[in-house]
Amino acid sequence: MREIMRVNMSDLSIKMEPLPEKWSRYGGRALTSAIVFTEVPADADPLGPLNKLVLAPGLLGGTTAPNGGRLSVGAKSPLTGGIKESNTGGTAAHALGKMGIAAVVIEGMPSNKNCSYVLRLFPDGKADIVCRHDMKGLGTYETVAVAKGIEATEDRMTEKSSFLVIGPAGEHGMKAAGIAVTDPMGYPNRYAGRGGLGAVMGSKGLKVIAIFDEGLKSLEHADKEAFNTAVKTFASALRTHPVSGEGLPTYGTNVLANIINEAGGYPTRNFSDGRFEGVEGISGETMREITVARGGNVKHGCHSGCVIQCSRYYVDEDGHYMTKGPEYESAWSLGANCGISDMDAVARLDRLCGDLGVDTIEMGATLGVYMDSGQIAFGDAEGAMAALAEIAKDTELGRALGDGCEATGIKFGVAHIPVVKHQALPAYDPRPIQGIGVTYATTTMGADHTAGYAITANVLAVGGTVDPLKPEGQAELSKNLQIATAMLDSMGLCIFVAFPVLDIPEAFTAIVDMVAAHTGDPWDVNAVLAVGKETLTYERLFNQHAGFTAADDRLPEFFLKVPLPPHNVVFTVTDAELDSVFDFVPETAKELGIS
Repeated sequence: MREIMRVNMSDLSIKMEPLPEKWSRYGGRALTSAIVFTEVPADADPLGPLNKLVLAPGLLGGTTAPNGGRLSVGAKSPLTGGIKESNTGGTAAHALGKMGIAAVVIEGMPSNKNCSYVLRLFPDGKADIVCRHDMKGLGTYETVAVAKGIEATEDRMTEKSSFLVIGPAGEHGMKAAGIAVTDPMGYPNRYAGRGGLGAVMGSKGLKVIAIFDEGLKSLEHADKEAFNTAVKTFASALRTHPVSGEGLPTYGTNVLANIINEAGGYPTRNFSDGRFEGVEGISGETMREITVARGGNVKHGCHSGCVIQCSRYYVDEDGHYMTKGPEYESAWSLGANCGISDMDAVARLDRLCGDLGVDTIEMGATLGVYMDSGQIAFGDAEGAMAALAEIAKDTELGRALGDGCEATGIKFGVAHIPVVKHQALPAYDPRPIQGIGVTYATTTMGADHTAGYAITANVLAVGGTVDPLKPEGQAELSKNLQIATAMLDSMGLCIFVAFPVLDIPEAFTAIVDMVAAHTGDPWDVNAVLAVGKETLTYERLFNQHAGFTAADDRLPEFFLKVPLPPHNVVFTVTDAELDSVFDFVPETAKELGIS
């Protein structure tokens, strides 16, 4: 039986309770959003005692399902003011799943503000909260080192534990603060980055959540033979699809840099151009060449059970670990969007963001508007490093940057601020890639490419093709992808499984079969997709209760009026089409009995 662990920081108590039957089909994002919708007042202060931080492995967490180790972190977002689910790799999801924990719900606020609290979960089912006085103000890497009782300079960390930690930004309550999660080698380089959830964790007085799963085995299945058969089918699809089986393992997520640049949708210097003349210097191909030459790691999974293996470690000239191989989004945001074309400079910025505990997408967009204001020049990597360092000091500049793109743009009077629902746009310009623009505008999460990755059909010809330069078909594409993505997030599956799922029918069937064989409950395609619709319905209604309207489902005006080179186009999907994306919500809400 899966259980909910409730952690009350007001009295430092911990209790277990059964997962309600009404949520028995939920895991991951479905569960975080259902709990936040049900238990957090929509008008709550995101950094106040009524907000709750929820951690949930997917329904397949703790199993051997390929790429099934993603973790959902949910709360009311300090950045967007709406509901938030931030999704991350690392080892925590499988650890929680093996413990039989469906969700950890962290409530209240401690009276003692001098402690950096550590929540510890042990393999025998016990848990406690301890006060530490030696962690306040530490970066994420040193925090993990202190938590483990080892030196911060160790090249390899213990593998039998998982840590979720915040850096100075989270302690300062900054709206761009994320939560770092340790990867299979123990480095805190996987991130629940978006939406400021690190600030929510900081508001609860928590510096560290430590999960020790020594000796725990993967979960048993209702039908082991059927589960293993479905696993083989699913893993085969992941390995044979050209994107998940070749492109991503070879070059990492940054394989997209040259592809999106060629498509004219690679946002450059604060979304003023669709192509970056220095893209080659920060591309996946160049990153691989540098890593191979320096003897770095060129392929591994960000969590155990990963078949795709698109993660890597970036090393310095002496071969020492510097940071994760910057993901496509990070290489773009800290590179092209800032006019920086040097991979080492991007890696240094990535490492600093990781140690400070801030979202690299939000920070790259923030630095872009900061540079656009003329405070420092585009391309000034050292100036960017110095500016980011102010976050740890909590200076006036550091506070503006740490609160994200919109706060910085307003402070320095920038005309073009690329945000939706107060969250910065990721690495695809919505003018020449209109499907992703629909997702940015309408998703409940604020601008978020992962919510409905229309790049599939708009650019990569995966799951069909939809002309990226035209509005036709974009709203329907985004809607279907948002439903499917919410489902994948709820199962705990990596978003990159979508590539084979969209092209290989057996891959989608295998997901249904894995869930049915694991749980022993009857599942079919409609039941699986219903989880996606229900998840989005909880989120949409929460945002409505928080005051969001159709006016919030729009892109900033400059995307509609300022043509983007080289295609010289603007975003042309109509408001009526944007408003059609969530047309299923009223009926789904009625079926759920919520309003």
